Amino acid sequence: MKEKFRKFLVSLKRKPHMIPLVVLVVAFVIYSLRLTVISNTTARIQGPNMGLCGFVTMLFSMLGLVSFGRSFPHRKPVNKVMLCLTFLLFAAVIFADTKYIGAVTNALTREVDPITVTDQTSYITESVSMLKLHIGVLIAGLGLTALLPVYGPMIKKINTNIAVEENRDMGTIDLAGDA
Repeated sequence: MKEKFRKFLVSLKRKPHMIPLVVLVVAFVIYSLRLTVISNTTARIQGPNMGLCGFVTMLFSMLGLVSFGRSFPHRKPVNKVMLCLTFLLFAAVIFADTKYIGAVTNALTREVDPITVTDQTSYITESVSMLKLHIGVLIAGLGLTALLPVYGPMIKKINTNIAVEENRDMGTIDLAGDA
């Protein structure tokens, strides 16, 4: 177990950008696994641009993960253009999620024929809470990406060397091979 943890730290020292990537993948999985809730909410409310917001969130999340992967090429410096594109794509995802939450809130609080949440339509409030979680995890992932120059060098300073016993009695080794 100790050796596996050491190997994990060694791989993390080589690729510290994997930390924000894992957080961004978790955000994508959170949204993807609850896509049925989003679709049901969109079908029930049918607000303006709700379907487009869901589509933008899904598409730009995938494109953001691809551009994030292209931002950190192996043994090359960071591709700043792709990194900026990553931030723009995830900013668009956060904007689309915010617009979707606004459309749901508007449908629930409008004066004329407001949508009431019942046991059958509890997915509406579930979609809002899931989108707030999605936005929070995305912001955490983008924050970790922005702070990578700060904590990356600290991770590289972690000592992962293996203590090897020294052979101090080198005089007793017969190198001549006279047997």
